[in-house]
Amino acid sequence: MIDLFAGAGGMTLGFTDRRFCGGFESVWALDNDKSAVATHRRNFGEHAVCGDIEEWVSSGRPIPSADVVVGGPPCQGFSLLNKRRDGDARRALWQPFLDIVERSGASVFVIENVAELRSSPEYDAIREYATSLGFDVTCEVLMAADYGAPQTRRRTVIVGYKRDLASAVSFPPLRTNAAPGSLNNLPVWKTVRDAIGDLPPPVGTEIRIKKAPLNLHFGRNPTAKSALRYRAVPPGGNRFDLQRNAPEITPDCWIRKTSGGTDLFGRLWWDRPSVTIRTEFFKPEKGRYLHPDQHRPITHREAARLMGFPDDFTFEGSKVEIARQIGNAVPPHLAGAIGNVVRQILDARMRAAA
Repeated sequence: MIDLFAGAGGMTLGFTDRRFCGGFESVWALDNDKSAVATHRRNFGEHAVCGDIEEWVSSGRPIPSADVVVGGPPCQGFSLLNKRRDGDARRALWQPFLDIVERSGASVFVIENVAELRSSPEYDAIREYATSLGFDVTCEVLMAADYGAPQTRRRTVIVGYKRDLASAVSFPPLRTNAAPGSLNNLPVWKTVRDAIGDLPPPVGTEIRIKKAPLNLHFGRNPTAKSALRYRAVPPGGNRFDLQRNAPEITPDCWIRKTSGGTDLFGRLWWDRPSVTIRTEFFKPEKGRYLHPDQHRPITHREAARLMGFPDDFTFEGSKVEIARQIGNAVPPHLAGAIGNVVRQILDARMRAAA
């Protein structure tokens, strides 16, 4: 496999580690984030490269052969959080992605991105270009919690496959978990308690950089006002509870804004999956990132677990760089479910060739 826009390697982990899928060998990974590439090398080997995908393609630099190319072109151009989506150059980075698919000789490709991609004009453009390269395309919006991740993260997943493989394609993957109360016999979604309930309160505020093992379960040094704000939010509460319980320490902009998102400055629930973990999970003003009952934001270790990374996965970089890697990652459980589909497609080709 080749992993493009590889980040820390959540997709590679899901495909190569038998705890999730297994059976794939990572031969090349590319990303333009130096710290993410360092993490990728630490966990998967020295074949990860830091570089710009457009420059790599336009310069004609070598591309290794592969059976499958996976990747998540940067999602900010599609995200509803990006108020200037039109004209964002990041929307078009699927084009060099597919150029590498063609040059690698891959039989299958996987593109993972935000849910909004599925209904965007770019999806139609991706499908049209892939068709011109001899691929058929299938696409679904998948919920990470349906595949064992303790997080309600919804992502568009596009699978392209050479037309002669169509009979082997079964997509989306069969779910392994389901929402509580669903009319099926699947285990219920994994919860925040399942993921982080065994962790003690964090000790200290520092992290040892570029040394193994990294201790990601560290605290912060909140201001006195921030500490009071944390305490004013009850279990399952949010910024509206802060406004009701402690208006004197509520930011004026929140008081003026009487409607809007209910996750800001919210507490996670013990017995539900996490909300989507983003790159600034350590800032509760960015979302529902307060610990369920301790008066603090979640730690980097807790965020990594809520993404599905095992504790033996080692991250490289600063606090902010590691947070970005975690928030941008593909949950390995979701990646593993996709990997199983791809493996079935490729196994069918091998059987046919035999």
